[in-house]
Amino acid sequence: MADRTNESGIVPFLRAGSAPDRTRREGWQQWRRQRDLFTPAPKLSLEEYTALSPRGRGLHDIHRTATHMNIGLLETPMSARITKLMRSRLRNNALNFEPGTRDGLMISGGGYLGKTETACAAAAGFEDVWRDLHHQLLPPPVEGTRDLFVPVAYCRTLVRATPKALCATILDFYGAPHPKTLNGLIRAVKDSLRDHRTTALLLDDITRLRLHREDDQDTLDLIRELMDLNVTLVLIGVDIPRSGLVRGGFADPNTGQWIVPPVHSGKSHNPAAAIQTERRFDLVDLDPFDYDTTEGMTAFIEHLAGIEDRLRLFRAWPGMLTEGEMPEYLYRRTRGIVGLLKRLIEAGKSEAIESGTEMLTPEQLATIPIRLGNLADRDPSEIPEIPEAEPHPAHQARPNPRRRGRNTVFDDRGDRAAGGA
Repeated sequence: MADRTNESGIVPFLRAGSAPDRTRREGWQQWRRQRDLFTPAPKLSLEEYTALSPRGRGLHDIHRTATHMNIGLLETPMSARITKLMRSRLRNNALNFEPGTRDGLMISGGGYLGKTETACAAAAGFEDVWRDLHHQLLPPPVEGTRDLFVPVAYCRTLVRATPKALCATILDFYGAPHPKTLNGLIRAVKDSLRDHRTTALLLDDITRLRLHREDDQDTLDLIRELMDLNVTLVLIGVDIPRSGLVRGGFADPNTGQWIVPPVHSGKSHNPAAAIQTERRFDLVDLDPFDYDTTEGMTAFIEHLAGIEDRLRLFRAWPGMLTEGEMPEYLYRRTRGIVGLLKRLIEAGKSEAIESGTEMLTPEQLATIPIRLGNLADRDPSEIPEIPEAEPHPAHQARPNPRRRGRNTVFDDRGDRAAGGA
């Protein structure tokens, strides 16, 4: 049997260096170019795995662990709706050569629902197409010059935002110097957006602006002012309607867009705030899965099927995550929040490999808490409530030893046995 695992000593799926920092131009470009390049581990049977050399088994274990930790963004009906709207908005605004304000987009939702990854993936997809079109129609810029082509800029809002801090964050994305005065910073931001031909500016964690502070109001005034620069603003945050960002705004009954007036209080340090006009945003929610309707249940189970297809557990079986009590159990543990589901499955797969069970069951998952990792850089509003793990009766958790339509059964140790009904 041919050895299907790389034993050359070179492990091509390992990342070289640290993770790309998308808040810097170089990091964004690195992530954009490499986001779909990961090669999952091959699907080996237990017999094929056992036939490998010790080195081959070790490399395959590393590769399948990497596969489990890099499942990537699985599209859901909710994220597909946002992706479609965002790509359409970015494309239409980029092709609009008339002067004037560009309609923006606000992506709202709870924590760990995938807002950031959905928005970044949509923006990267737009940039792929836009760069290809740009290179075909226009001469390329010279590397290292100020007019380096940067279609998309991604920034995160600081916890204690000020107009100066926001300007510095945007300038840091481009690697541009920071003037000392606010007027100079604002001018430098506008010059960078224009000179680099940026058409989309993503501002993440926007609901860190509480707006009870004058600095926050001034920062939001500045954000809206940037819409006049032929740039599509995409604001990403937790529960935007209740955050105050659309305070005083109202939904246009004809378009459904939110019309948002300036929040300038009359004491703004932003010198251009007084001349602002109303801004228009589409507000779209990224919701968790719904398990109360047939459509919601079907979408959730299809999502589980996508995860199941990426598993590299030797005793997994078709329907392990999608049949029996498992879908309902996973929904109860995660309330349909994709980030919590991802964390639970990741922890479960690690335990399954370490323990040698090589499968996932409700009984096993009931012993595993959902941990969200380092939360130091997250606002409390961005952290979802985690349902408590529930005890599970052992006799309900074991897989059916004779599953209809299968030719393999498990003995009492969980090992494969020949034959089967």
